[in-house]
Amino acid sequence: MAETQTYATHRRFLPLYHFVVVPLLVINLIVRIVYAVRHAGARIVWWEVVFALTLLVFSVLARYMTLRVQDRVVALEESLRLTRCLPDDLRARVGELRTRQLIALRFCADEEAADLTRAILNGELRDTGEIKQRIKSWRPDVRPRA
Repeated sequence: MAETQTYATHRRFLPLYHFVVVPLLVINLIVRIVYAVRHAGARIVWWEVVFALTLLVFSVLARYMTLRVQDRVVALEESLRLTRCLPDDLRARVGELRTRQLIALRFCADEEAADLTRAILNGELRDTGEIKQRIKSWRPDVRPRA
């Protein structure tokens, strides 16, 4: 049975990426640097350092770009959800919410959305951590089947 999602448990790691790929690329970079220092006269060795660094940067950027796309999709989903479940006075102001605020609101139930959105738009809640901590009823991070 799935664990109930809360503020304390909502962040996730991608084990293959965080605990295998990135550590191996960092180790590879360190090994290349040590080898290059010990064999300073060989030009090709420095190319290996540059290539190892490039692989590490590529890996981090690939993850970063993926997360940005995910953020944009979640922000779009939340904008659509809020226009469906907010009262008229707030519905017209959904466009004022920043992407990070929309992402934080993703975790709240429809019943809490109006109060939290009003607090954000009134300047009472600014930080995503504050928004998430104010959520009483967390929506699980699952998607409906098509």
